Amino acid sequence: MPDRQRADARRNYARILAVAEEEVAAQGAGASLEQIARIAGVGSATVRRHFPTRRALLEAVSHQRIEALCVRARELTGTGDSRAVLLEWLGDVVAYCVSARGLAAALVYDGAVPDPLHENTCAAMMEEAGAPLLRAAVQDGAVTAGITVPDLITLVVGIVLATEHRPDPAVEADRLFRLAVAGLSPRS
Repeated sequence: MPDRQRADARRNYARILAVAEEEVAAQGAGASLEQIARIAGVGSATVRRHFPTRRALLEAVSHQRIEALCVRARELTGTGDSRAVLLEWLGDVVAYCVSARGLAAALVYDGAVPDPLHENTCAAMMEEAGAPLLRAAVQDGAVTAGITVPDLITLVVGIVLATEHRPDPAVEADRLFRLAVAGLSPRS
């Protein structure tokens, strides 16, 4: 949000974002924009002016957690076994996505050509942060060449979205993530 916005616009943005964080935490990525506007005491046009798309709102709500995941990737880069480090970070992504409803939806790669103004910055941040971890694992022969960070994030998002309504989504998401990593073949 530009610093040159009027004070009332900045207050509206902050109020909308605070309400959106609560609503997304309670309702998930499908939280009603109209309900957010009503609780924030603004019109739905004001919400849309600040957040022109649902993804823009989800990204704003998720930004702090995304930044924490990016910091974690930077901390892990160059430490330990490259495959283990990559999997540790991806495990953190799974755990964060499960604990923060709406975060997985903010990371969805929908294949659409990005609108430069409203590009998926959360996904771009994660891709940039995870690239050194993946590159090291590929160089060490621990991960198959050709796998991309968007592939891995898409896998995580799919697992999180598939388990979000289970009785214990964190346990189920972690179990399915480990299954995906191990593959279906028994260990020899």
